[in-house]
Amino acid sequence: MARPPGLSTYLALTARASRWADRKLAQRLAEGKEDPDRLGERKGQTDTQRPEGSLIWMHAASVGEALSVQELIRRLTEERPDVTILLTTGTRTSADLVATRLPPQAIHQFAPVDTGEAVNMFLDHWRPDLAIWVESELWPRLIHDTAARNIPMALINARMSQESARRWRWMKGTARTLLSYFSIILVQDQATGKHLSALGAPDDRMQVIGTLKEGAQVLPCSEEDREAFIKATDTRPRWLAASTHPGEEAVVAAAHKLLVRKMHRLLLILVPRHPERGPEVAKMLREDGWEVALRSADEPIEFDTQIYVADTLGEMGLWYRVAPISFIAGSLEEIGGHNPFEPAALGSAILHGPHVKNFADIYQRLAEVGAARLASTPEGLAASVEDLLSPDKAARMAHAAWEVSSRGAEVTDVALNEVLTLLEDAEAKALLSDNGAV
Repeated sequence: MARPPGLSTYLALTARASRWADRKLAQRLAEGKEDPDRLGERKGQTDTQRPEGSLIWMHAASVGEALSVQELIRRLTEERPDVTILLTTGTRTSADLVATRLPPQAIHQFAPVDTGEAVNMFLDHWRPDLAIWVESELWPRLIHDTAARNIPMALINARMSQESARRWRWMKGTARTLLSYFSIILVQDQATGKHLSALGAPDDRMQVIGTLKEGAQVLPCSEEDREAFIKATDTRPRWLAASTHPGEEAVVAAAHKLLVRKMHRLLLILVPRHPERGPEVAKMLREDGWEVALRSADEPIEFDTQIYVADTLGEMGLWYRVAPISFIAGSLEEIGGHNPFEPAALGSAILHGPHVKNFADIYQRLAEVGAARLASTPEGLAASVEDLLSPDKAARMAHAAWEVSSRGAEVTDVALNEVLTLLEDAEAKALLSDNGAV
């Protein structure tokens, strides 16, 4: 297949872009966005040896994508304990999170930057038998060079927003070529299927199966930490604002101010999406007159604590368990919302703002069965929290959400079967090649 001009230009520019990449990485390092001890991985270099045997490489951009494939990784290693899973991500937060969750047969590495030298060094070292892209991060050189080595590839949990589809239409030839390299494309929803089809993805390789986040493993929780939190808060009513972004904390705090006028002992657990913002958020709230405790500073929850800023990583399983009501942030600002299946699977009623395009179909399904409510203003959010603090209402809502989330195991089953089939085909071809039959 002839390469489209746009892809040819991109490959030419990135073939010798190592100096540019070094400058970019140095800038990110200065901003704290790169791990100084693992910077070589971004250049395709590593001290980690490739294990013997078959290796499946999965690329997930950041936290959400990495979490969505945790259950698939676990199932793969159970089915094929002889296979190594290499998971690459591009952010420090995702690396910290998966470090404690990957099974022994899995390795995490930072993804190489999309330059010729870095990609080739990465592929030379790891020699994957199968490559899997998760969701929507499609780096042209990484995909092209992987395909050029005849490594079979799959795109799973594929998701494409209207905005992304519009941008890709300006590079339709490049998009068509890149999508043609995938042997299978497992799509989250019909809208994504239509976008990919319009960009030239082969219809006979696409399946709309739903999102892997539905079948994701329930978030873990330390029972010791849960008991300690329950003891510290005694019988106080509580609600959760999960994964907040700048601008959203003020709205949540305004809602909490309306609530505490009627329920003086009500505790708000506020979890910033990016834990490093914790001290900044706590400072802002204190300047606004709130009594705040900061988890990263080991500040205890006192009798007069009104807001608990839980700025730690990997503890969402704890907060969803102890909060009967969860407001899922990233939805008051135009961010697109965050995964509602995590609280749904843990028995928490779900509230959200108007901007949920990243999970629009899921929120719609939850709303249809009364499992999620829209709250766009401090007044609306306060009214919903007050109403749901009635235990029977929160319980009914949480049960409806759990029923929707529990149907997702079959999505993981489909993905597992497709990945194993691709791997077995690749292994069979490799065996024939080694025996001189091909």
